[in-house]
Amino acid sequence: MDIDTTSTTAPIRLAIIVGSTREGRFGPTVANWFADRARERDDMTVDLVDLAETELPARLSKSPSPEAAAALAAVTPRLDAADAFVVVTPEYNHSYPAGLKNAIDWHFNEWQAKPVGFVSYGGMSGGLRAVEHLRPVFAELHAVTVRDTVSFHNVWDRFGPDGRPVDDGADKAAVGMLDQIAWWARAVREARAIRPYGA
Repeated sequence: MDIDTTSTTAPIRLAIIVGSTREGRFGPTVANWFADRARERDDMTVDLVDLAETELPARLSKSPSPEAAAALAAVTPRLDAADAFVVVTPEYNHSYPAGLKNAIDWHFNEWQAKPVGFVSYGGMSGGLRAVEHLRPVFAELHAVTVRDTVSFHNVWDRFGPDGRPVDDGADKAAVGMLDQIAWWARAVREARAIRPYGA
């Protein structure tokens, strides 16, 4: 059996999803910092998917309207092309934002057999309760969530004016999580090259 060697040599296509769409959100600061960390690697390319830039319809449909189809066309191909995902999420009322759930629910095959990591932020909890709610959601979609996360407790005090964390612990956590994502992304990409998922 011939195996597609690009599954081992091509850079991992990482989609970083900014999950908050709230006015005044802090998410882009966190996401841009993390995207910069990922771009430092020679084994990854980065696509920053900001859900606030495209208003996905709130009403799910198997036959979306032309307006809904146009909104989905701005997001769906980017998710489909990704080998792996990192979701940047705040914690709203002990969980994650409704706009993020909506984006997740509009898609199914795009998530399958791909790794997902999490960067969370918030107050005392650092958004970790949002992450724990997201794990079973992605498990239902046949995605693999990596163990390590990057979290920012009291996030407003953790970033300087330059948009970078004020201590180096976050950079180390980002490296560890990206290493896990890279391992899983290669493993499942190689497996899909041998046999499509679900076949």
